[in-house]
Order: sequence, then C-alpha cells, then structure tokens
Amino acid sequence: MEQRRLGSQGLTVSGQGLGCMGMSDFYGVRDEKESIATIHRALDLGVNFLDTSDMYGPFTNEELVGRAIKGKRNDFVIATKFGIVRSNQPAANGGWAPITGISGRPEYVRSACDASLKRLGVDHIDLYYQHRVDNEVPIEDTVGAMSELVQAGKVRFIGLSEAAPATIRRAHATHPVTALQTEYSLWSRDPEDEILPALRELGIGFVPYSPLGRGFLTGQLKSFDDFPADDYRRNSPRFQGENFVKNLELVAKVTGMAAAKGVTAGQLALAWVMAQGEDVVPIPGTKRVKYLEENAKAAAIHLSAEDLAEIAAVIPKGAAAGDRYPASMIGLINR
Repeated sequence: MEQRRLGSQGLTVSGQGLGCMGMSDFYGVRDEKESIATIHRALDLGVNFLDTSDMYGPFTNEELVGRAIKGKRNDFVIATKFGIVRSNQPAANGGWAPITGISGRPEYVRSACDASLKRLGVDHIDLYYQHRVDNEVPIEDTVGAMSELVQAGKVRFIGLSEAAPATIRRAHATHPVTALQTEYSLWSRDPEDEILPALRELGIGFVPYSPLGRGFLTGQLKSFDDFPADDYRRNSPRFQGENFVKNLELVAKVTGMAAAKGVTAGQLALAWVMAQGEDVVPIPGTKRVKYLEENAKAAAIHLSAEDLAEIAAVIPKGAAAGDRYPASMIGLINR
C-alpha cells in the first residue's frame, strides 16, 4: 500500500484508511471478533490509518479500536473525533442513541479528548477532528482548545469534518489544519466546487468518508429489504423508493465498467476516489476481512485519463437521486 501525505505538517498515512464506525453502530449486526480481525488484517495489507469517533456506539467503537491496537499502537495512525453529542441511552423505540447536540466549547474539547485517550488506551491521538462545527461557538475558540491539546502532547495533528470553506480558512489561521473529512464518492461530488480548491490552496489533506456510497456503489445491494431493521440506510433519502430504483441504474453502469476492467464495482469506485489526487486518502468502512481485502486491492488499480473521462461521461456529477442525509442530519452540516 502506498503512503500519502496529509496536509503540510508532516502526517503520512497509508493511501487508503479503514473506517471503523460500522463495527459498532448504524449498520446492523456487530461481531467484535471479526472486527478486530479486520483491523489486524488491515495492518498486514499496509493499511495503517484507522478512523473512529467518540459518537460511534456511542463510545464503544473507540474501546473496540483500543482493544484491537493493544500492543501494536506504534504501527497505526489513529484518528478520532469529538463534537457530536449523543445520549447514553437508546431511543425509546429501541433504535440508536439519539444525537442531543453539537459542542465545540473549549472545556468540552478538553474533556472529550481525555475521555477518548482513555477509551483508546493511548497517550496521544494522531489526528483529532472536530466531527461537526458548533455554530454557537467561534471556530477560533474550538481550534484554540485543539491547539492546546497539541501543545500538551495529547494530539499530534488536528482536522475538521464537514466544514465550509470559510470556516476552514478561519480554523487554519488559528492553528494549521492537517485534514478535512467530508463525504465524497462517485455519487457525492459537491466538495469539488469549493472545498477541494480551498484545501489545496491551504495545503490541507482530504479524507473522504463513504467513498463507496455507504456500500451502494459495490453493487451488492439490490433491494431495500437487504438492510437490517436497525440499518441507518433505511432512513437515508438515497435508499428510499424511486431514489433507490434510479440509483440502482447508476450502480449498474459502475458495475458494467468495472467488469470490462476485470475488477469489482467497489474497487472501481475506490480507485476513482484515489485517482483524484495524491492528497486524497479515502477511508472505506467495513467490519469484515473479505471486504477489507477487496477494498485494499483498489489501491493497485490504475485509471488512465481515458478511463476517468469515460467514468465522468457515464456517471456525471450530480447523477445520484436524493439527498445524502436525511433533513435532521443535513442541518448539522456547516455551510
């Protein structure tokens, strides 16, 4: 696995990371033994960049990652996040623990970091993101607190997630931002308009999450009934009704192009993301070894200028039907 540099402060990671969220939350049945085996296999394949958050579980995903990296801490680059506050109790209907707010208050930043360090069982976090921007707290105050964590040796580098260009600029002026995390894939290309140009101007790395369209771009999902009862995607507009049908047609095109190259649809989709620049490090999420191995092979796929032009013609920007988040989550995104 090639190494890529994120930002201009010296952070180098594997060219593809591993999103750990689904190991503990949002995507159906959980299997800790398989999840830990997946993390260990990732290292065998040269994937050393793990992505988690205190809100996944909530809290339990950091604990799982901590157990997986025990005795191997120095082999991994650990990224986690703070800022989305969830209840400790599941919803009344037995669903996920609800989001109760967003916090970027300096005192919260400090306490959240200490709690994450404890759950992960580490003395420092390699890349610490603000998961969502708190519009009630000046970004300078939040990033100022994050800067203090760097000075204290608790954090090496800082990042933002789902932040608008103006916010990114203000944050970067307060303390160098190493990476921005935002959804980006063949069917979520909004970052190309303003975010990516701003990141490249400032020398900030880009970490796309959901580069496989929450699994949809793999071509494995054929019906809404494929989702378990507690699967997040049952609430996502892109997986609803006519949107689902239209998006299946999109995936069929991806699958056809992939077959012509002798790869899977998911591998083609990941290779496309990785081909968008040496400053781009996608973090496909999985909780199973076999899918991790499939994803990792995408790093060896070369897409020519002709390939990229063909993909752009067949799957143009904005081709996906439906918003990428339900209204309640869209409202949490900084604009």
